[in-house]
Amino acid sequence: MSKRMFSDYLLSKEIIRALDSLKYENPTEVQREVIPVALEKKDLVVKSQTGSGKTAAFGIPICEMVDWEENKPQALILTPTRELAVQVKEDITNVGRFKRIKATAIYGKEPFARQKIELKQKTHVVVGTPGRVLDHIEKETLSLERLKFLVIDEADEMLNMGFIDQVEAIIHELPRNRVTMLFSATLPEDVENLCHKYMKNPINIEIKAKGITTDKIDHSLYEVIDEDKFSLLQDVTIVENPDSCIIFCRTQENVNNVFKQLEHLNYTCEKIHGGMLQEERFEVMNNFKKGNFRYLVATDVAARGIDIENITHVINYDLPLETESYVHRTGRTGRAGKKGKAITFVTPYEEKFLREIEGYIGFEIPKVDVPSKEEVTKGKAAFEKKRNERPVIKKDKSEQLNKDIMKLYFNGGKKKKIRAVDFVGTIAKIKGVTAEDIGIITIQDNVSYVEILNGKGPLVLQTMKNTTIKGKLLKVHEAIK
Repeated sequence: MSKRMFSDYLLSKEIIRALDSLKYENPTEVQREVIPVALEKKDLVVKSQTGSGKTAAFGIPICEMVDWEENKPQALILTPTRELAVQVKEDITNVGRFKRIKATAIYGKEPFARQKIELKQKTHVVVGTPGRVLDHIEKETLSLERLKFLVIDEADEMLNMGFIDQVEAIIHELPRNRVTMLFSATLPEDVENLCHKYMKNPINIEIKAKGITTDKIDHSLYEVIDEDKFSLLQDVTIVENPDSCIIFCRTQENVNNVFKQLEHLNYTCEKIHGGMLQEERFEVMNNFKKGNFRYLVATDVAARGIDIENITHVINYDLPLETESYVHRTGRTGRAGKKGKAITFVTPYEEKFLREIEGYIGFEIPKVDVPSKEEVTKGKAAFEKKRNERPVIKKDKSEQLNKDIMKLYFNGGKKKKIRAVDFVGTIAKIKGVTAEDIGIITIQDNVSYVEILNGKGPLVLQTMKNTTIKGKLLKVHEAIK
């Protein structure tokens, strides 16, 4: 009988408490298989479908095994996209919240200098894209000598995006005595070679896909000529009336065109593609996660590893030309045991690509008739009612975790020889406060930030106004968010 609860594993009370706050009740299959082996510090090759809970499968053991007192990075997690790097960093921060685990995300198109400053601080886990990680290694701004864990996430996508050489270059710089874990939805030959070359007797774990992507997804196919695609999209969205939907296009130009036309029709929608500024992309994804709009028009930049709850529909406005892309796109819906629909438009000249996709997924996607005029007319009133309603804002899974946290600013840091342990020692002596009420501590040259948990922030703030740290009375106030 497989273990069914996180409390069944050898996890500290701080990790269990964070998982409870995040409403992580029962481990998924990949988590049940990976967590006990990872805790034994064995190399792992994990093949598991998208949406199966891989991030927590490596995030939980890493948070458990890193040593809080060590200031230099102990774990490096490589991801193919910036969005995924930020998401993984947030997940690690949430799981490690009560152990005060500090995670940092580093990726391109963001100032190098800002990341350099962050890496100089106490950092337990670094999550990054290969190019920027390599930059930091070459400029000696990322310390590697204490590194014990390497995770290569979405390894097949690293290969598709041409990162495999950079991943190898990074591995060459890392300490040999480390634990390496590789996660991938598929295992192409180059990824297999990487495993044999750089891992020590890895344990292979394969989580069988239940149907393709999941058995919770209803797949269907509409045959359409190019000129009729947009009017079909209108009819399909009226008949289906989704709560939350991603519309995938092959090119940035198509994303812009479809988005413009939907916006003109007053759909609550946004767009995302690689040509946008990174800040814009993050903002769009955050607003979509919250449910601020129903329709996201996207290139494949949103297909990979992005975990958004309750996406009811995925529409392939353009058929993907790569077989794996079909799996990753449609895997955005039907997550965490929920039902979802994957609808694909195919034009006559795309039959060859369709056959390749069907060969890869192992079944024929059922062809359906385009919605009739009667169906569209019948669905219009409900569609317009939903379109004119304000979307229900979704609660972030970390909201409960963060609501009792106050971040305090202190006007002293490394230059005053102040360390994280000095804050812990001083604050834990306050009556009614223990070390468990202290969260992540960030110490810069001239300032420090300390998270106070469990609603104890106001008490600590008031007391620290008249309490010295290492004989120094520091200015303290609530940090500006």
